[in-house]
Amino acid sequence: MTHAYIADTVRTPRGRGNDKGSLKPVKPAELLAQALRALAERTALDTAQVSDAVFGCVSQTGEQGASVGTMALPLAGWNDAVGAVTINRYCASGLSATHFAALQALHGDTLAVGGGVEMMSRVPMGSDQGPLTHDRALQVQAQLVPIGIAADAIATQRGYSRARLDAYAAQSQQRAGAAAESGMPRSMVAVTAADGSTLLARDENVRPGTTEQTLAALPAAFAEWGAKGGDQGWDALLCRRYGLAAITHVHHAGNSPAMADGAAAVLVGSRAALERGGLVPRARILGFADTGSDRTLALTGTVDAARLALQRAGLRPGDIDLFEINEGFAAMALHFMDEMAVPHDQLNVNGGAIAIGHAMGATGAAMVGVMLDALEARDARYGCLSICGAAGVASAMVVERIRGF
Repeated sequence: MTHAYIADTVRTPRGRGNDKGSLKPVKPAELLAQALRALAERTALDTAQVSDAVFGCVSQTGEQGASVGTMALPLAGWNDAVGAVTINRYCASGLSATHFAALQALHGDTLAVGGGVEMMSRVPMGSDQGPLTHDRALQVQAQLVPIGIAADAIATQRGYSRARLDAYAAQSQQRAGAAAESGMPRSMVAVTAADGSTLLARDENVRPGTTEQTLAALPAAFAEWGAKGGDQGWDALLCRRYGLAAITHVHHAGNSPAMADGAAAVLVGSRAALERGGLVPRARILGFADTGSDRTLALTGTVDAARLALQRAGLRPGDIDLFEINEGFAAMALHFMDEMAVPHDQLNVNGGAIAIGHAMGATGAAMVGVMLDALEARDARYGCLSICGAAGVASAMVVERIRGF
C-alpha cells in the first residue's frame, strides 16, 4: 500500500481567544504565514515543489474571508506556483485539510501542505452569521442542538457526574501545565510582532493551579439555554429524541474548551517527493477518515472517525500507543475512552483543548504536531488522533512514527 508521509509540522502556541489574548494584534493571514515561514525554514523547503495547500478555517468572514489560507502564502514568501484553498468542516477543518493535502501529494507524487488558522479574538465564533448559529428554525428542523447542550445530553445518557467531568478537566490542566514547564515542544514556534519581539511562546489558556475544588464552584453554562422554550426548547427536543426524562447540565467554563487563536501547517508528500527534496519524514500516515455521525449529539463522531481510520490502517485500538483527541467538552472525552477502551494514561498525555484552548479551524492540524511530539518523547510507534465538529462531522488520522528521526 502506498502511504503519504509527514515531513514536518509546525504549530503556534494557542492564545486566548478574547481581547486579552496576546495574539490579537496579529491578523489571521499573518499568523498562518508565520507558521508557513517556519515550516519552510526548518525543512530548507523549495516551496516551488509544493503542488497545493489546503487550510481549515471555520468563521470565514472579514479578516478570515476570501480564502484566508490563500492570502497567507504570499505573506510567507512562498512561490507563486503554490495554489491554495480554505475549507470549512467545522472543528475538524484543520485535520480534514491535512487529509486533502495527503491525497493531493499521493495523486501527483509530490509535496503538499495542510493546515489551518482561527483567530477567535478577532473573528468571534458565529461572526459569519450562518444558519448553524443564527437560524433557529433550520436548527430545529435539522435537529442541530447547540454543542454544549449536546455534551450535557451525552453526560446524562452515560451517567457521568459533574465531579467526574471536573476531575478529568483538572487533569487536563495539570498535564498541560507540566508539559509547558518542560519547555517548548519540537513542533511549536513562537509568534512574533512586526519588530521581531516575541508575542507568545507558550499556550496561553493553561491554568495549572486548577483543581476539582475550584471547578466545583463554577455554574453550569447551558442549563438556562436548554430549558428556554419549554416543550419546544433544546432540552425537550433531546429528551424526546433519546428517551431521556431530563437533561442534567454538568458542563461549565472549566470543563469545556476555551476559545483560542492559533495556526498550524503540516508538510506531507509521497516517499519519492520527500527523497527528491532531501526531506526526512517524521511519520507515515497509515490511514485517515472524514465521516459523519449522529448530527444531534455530534461529539460522538470522534469515536466513529477513529474506528474508521483504524480500520483503514489495519490496526485496532489496542495496537495504538497514544491517542490525541480534541477535548470538545469533558463528557466526549470520557465517552471516547469508554467506547474505545482507551486508558487515560494513553489519551491527551499533555492535556487538551480544555486546558490549552480550541482554535477551531487550526486545532485538527495542530494535533498532528502534538501527536508527533508525544510519540517522539516516549519513543512510541503508533498514534491515533481524532476530532469532531458540529452537525456530526468528524475526522481522524493514524500515524506511525519513523524511528531514528
